[in-house]
Amino acid sequence: MSNSPLLVADKLCTYYGHSQALFDVSLSVPAVGGVAILGRNGAGKTTLLKTIAGELLAQRGSLSFRGERIDSAAIEQRASRGLGYVPQDHGIFARLTVRENLQVGALSQADSDQAIEEMVSLFPRLGQRMPQAAGTLSGGERKMLAISRALLGRPSMLLLDEPTEGVWHGVIEEITERLRELAQGIAVVIVEQHVKMALSISQHCYVMDRGHIALSGESAAIRDDPELERLLSP
Repeated sequence: MSNSPLLVADKLCTYYGHSQALFDVSLSVPAVGGVAILGRNGAGKTTLLKTIAGELLAQRGSLSFRGERIDSAAIEQRASRGLGYVPQDHGIFARLTVRENLQVGALSQADSDQAIEEMVSLFPRLGQRMPQAAGTLSGGERKMLAISRALLGRPSMLLLDEPTEGVWHGVIEEITERLRELAQGIAVVIVEQHVKMALSISQHCYVMDRGHIALSGESAAIRDDPELERLLSP
């Protein structure tokens, strides 16, 4: 098996209008394992994830996935190539039931019922909520549904923006364990405020500050680096 990274970003520069949000951001993501992206609020984490997913396009720099440039590819094209994306606001259809949301995610599957059953096995709570409108779910259940729907696209890389935001502690542990299991088979890139949780899932970590990569390395080493606390302090 090739040791080449699954995704490589080289000197990405992304703007909101005339305001630059990312400054020469470079990173690589292996084919299997977890990568954490940490930083204060406003550091550029979500912008970076949106740029990788295709929700935003970088004005400069390059982005390669599976050895092919995807700089100008639309978000739908990136998804079809294997980039799964769970945005901070879930991206679920609030008026549809849990089952209907999963059915939308499973449209490309030959056996959609079997694919949905796999998601219920991953997150058993969803099996108890199938007829319920997604908009009435708890915050944690919405996160589980959003992750499941993204996984139904069979991604080789899953991008997650704040998967535990607004989720109570017991559900955080459940989501963390599921993501840790997923990272044993695919690439999982996670933007997260719960630092210990993100570092427990990941093998590599990038810490952002004001649109730059300020610190990077193995998660075990970053965890004990005194620079991490400085970069995360308000």
